[in-house]
Amino acid sequence: MCARYSFFSVQVFQQEFDLEPDGVRPHYNIAPTDVVPAITQTEQGRSLEHMQWGLVPSWAKDPAIGHKLINARAETLAEKPSFRSAFKKRRCLLPADGFFEWKGEKGSKQPFFIHMKSQRPFAFAGLYEYWESPDGALVTCTIITTEPNALLATVHTRMPVIVARSDYDAWLDHSVQEPTRLMPLLAPYPDGEMQMHPVTRAMGNPGFESPTIVEPIPADTLF
Repeated sequence: MCARYSFFSVQVFQQEFDLEPDGVRPHYNIAPTDVVPAITQTEQGRSLEHMQWGLVPSWAKDPAIGHKLINARAETLAEKPSFRSAFKKRRCLLPADGFFEWKGEKGSKQPFFIHMKSQRPFAFAGLYEYWESPDGALVTCTIITTEPNALLATVHTRMPVIVARSDYDAWLDHSVQEPTRLMPLLAPYPDGEMQMHPVTRAMGNPGFESPTIVEPIPADTLF
């Protein structure tokens, strides 16, 4: 599961994704229902969109379903009614600098920040949908998860799918709809390119927003 992440390297947005970061601000503690930057593919090329995290299928009667659909399991995307249409036609990239997972017993869980050893931003594999409301279209997204690599297996049974830069175009190409061509892009990211460190428990409050959230804390403060 991925329920919290960070994206603060706005200054390299153009370099990494070939887009102007219009309306994008550093966000260290992104939580479900927040509006997040997402990259889609149009006939004119890549496009920057702003979407609410928590997918609301077009057929949903209540947008509150998005609270339950912040993640989508890679193994069942082609089967689940909530995701199968988006899997074929509405795929996106969600830029990030890192994400959080918790380890320990309930009541004393320690958050960890997981990121690239290179310190470079990356992109999650995402899906998006449009939900029509009396106030207009609501655009929502979800992060795809897969089996954990060796690093993530020490803290969780799932991990978000991180798309390799060489696969950005393939993932965004909505002319590609066959699961057999898409599923290989959803493998666990190599653990040798990632690292993690413990961070402040204060980040558990989604209202707490500070660069200190991603900074390592001393080992003697753990658990």
